[in-house]
Amino acid sequence: MEINANSNLAHQKMLQKTKTFRRQGLMNGLISGFTYGIYSLIVMIASRYNPLLTAAGFLAAPYVTSGINDFLSGLLLLIYNTKNGKLPELGRSLRTRAGKIMILGFILGGPMANGAYLVGLYLAGAYAIPISATTALFGALFAAIFLKQKVNARVVAGMIICVAGAIVINLVKPAGAPNFTLGIIMAIIAAVCWGLEGVISSFGGAMLDSEVTVNLRQLISGGIELVIIIPLVGALGLLSKTILAGMPVFLLLLSGAAAAVSFVTWYKANATVGTAVGMSLNITYAFWGVLFSILFLHQAVTATIVIGSVIIIIGAVLVTMNPLDFFKKEEN
Repeated sequence: MEINANSNLAHQKMLQKTKTFRRQGLMNGLISGFTYGIYSLIVMIASRYNPLLTAAGFLAAPYVTSGINDFLSGLLLLIYNTKNGKLPELGRSLRTRAGKIMILGFILGGPMANGAYLVGLYLAGAYAIPISATTALFGALFAAIFLKQKVNARVVAGMIICVAGAIVINLVKPAGAPNFTLGIIMAIIAAVCWGLEGVISSFGGAMLDSEVTVNLRQLISGGIELVIIIPLVGALGLLSKTILAGMPVFLLLLSGAAAAVSFVTWYKANATVGTAVGMSLNITYAFWGVLFSILFLHQAVTATIVIGSVIIIIGAVLVTMNPLDFFKKEEN
């Protein structure tokens, strides 16, 4: 009898720990979405300041913005990790097999995805935000292919609903978008690359400290953009003018802080509740990004924006949990 009692107690403790673990993962996913919405808002505000506002070409300003943002984000995390005694972990993590694999994710999610996302914002405005949210669909697909993560019918339905919401938001072309179609294509490219990064972060994040890996991600991403991509697109002059301008750099420091929080919590969510669920919660940034654009950037409120954003949230909730669970009493 005593053995059975101890076994039941251990089982209850394990169930409680599992619930807590999942709850933390879900909360991290929600935080990642909210803070990425803030990031999206701030980088759009920064792009309205000279010299970014009047920059020639459609690659220069987005990549200067992305490079400064990512590098400053990496520096903030470096200060944080140094304060918490994690500085030696950066080198140790890179020497591990998981760390070396994660570098591919850093490149896919940083210079490729983030750069494409900012180009999408530059060309299509806030309408690129929900289109990039289709990354949840790609993440779930890649996780099923490469990580053999099971995706049931409810999760698939939620993913389809999220994509439908993104499509609804983009039914009406916004006024004043320089090249709406190309902007949407760039947002889709960002979605695919982030989906791949989500799978890689789910793999490596389970073995490495998320705060350390995101620190490496931001430094490597920012370094590649500043040292390689910006010279390639002929934006060194724009980079120096932006740094000297002051206000854009201050705003990008704020957006870098928001991005740091977003990616740390996203990596943690992917590692604890799986790529499909983690990315589904993360894409709520589409709702926040559009809402913040309406409130602070005077984005026109249309039926498609409102309806599409609500659909995305419904899809994200459906992916993360069974709605019927709201009506069930928790058993003791």
